[in-house]
Amino acid sequence: MEEIKLLGSWASPFSLRVEIALKLKGIQYEYIEEDLLNKSATLLKYNPVHKKIPLILHNGKPIAESLVILEYIDETWKDESPLLPKDHNQRAMARFWANFLDEKCLPEMKKLCYESNNEIREKARGELHELLKLLENEIIKDKNFFGVNKVGYIEIVSILITYWLGVIQEALKVDILTKEEFPNICAWAENVISFSFIKENLPPREKLLAFYKMYVKPLNAVI
Repeated sequence: MEEIKLLGSWASPFSLRVEIALKLKGIQYEYIEEDLLNKSATLLKYNPVHKKIPLILHNGKPIAESLVILEYIDETWKDESPLLPKDHNQRAMARFWANFLDEKCLPEMKKLCYESNNEIREKARGELHELLKLLENEIIKDKNFFGVNKVGYIEIVSILITYWLGVIQEALKVDILTKEEFPNICAWAENVISFSFIKENLPPREKLLAFYKMYVKPLNAVI
């Protein structure tokens, strides 16, 4: 019998990506909540390089990094609700935009949240704005790719933008992603989080907002 353990955190979009994928495929797993201020010996043992969640243990073998884990899950349980499209071009595009979110957007979001220098934070806000414009234009060009009709890889990965960014900008007390400027991203976001399967697994918004308010100062505050 297969044993799956997921080490994660309720407030992490990356941990939630893995949970949604496992649930979508009907895979039984044990969830272990990590205290990120006091990381467990298990996490440090099995992810000694990054020392981060999410981490899954599949029959005792570790797999780290959320995008890697999603592909591992999809390849290991191929017959249950495929995450990536069958079309090779669409698969490549899904991977490209997933990397865009994690490698381009995420670093700027982290600076906005945790950087102590307000000039750097303002620059990050501008960089994120330009990145979102690229995403907005892509949705305009290729509505079929971003036209949500099922939960898949890009929808799961996108919760960083489609759910978390809205909470973060409220904690920062600044407008970043607005319907007036980014109507297509916002419509896409509404579609993604309206899926009952995703919606029922999202952490409560007020709880998540309270969490970020503990660590994130408004953009123009002295920190």
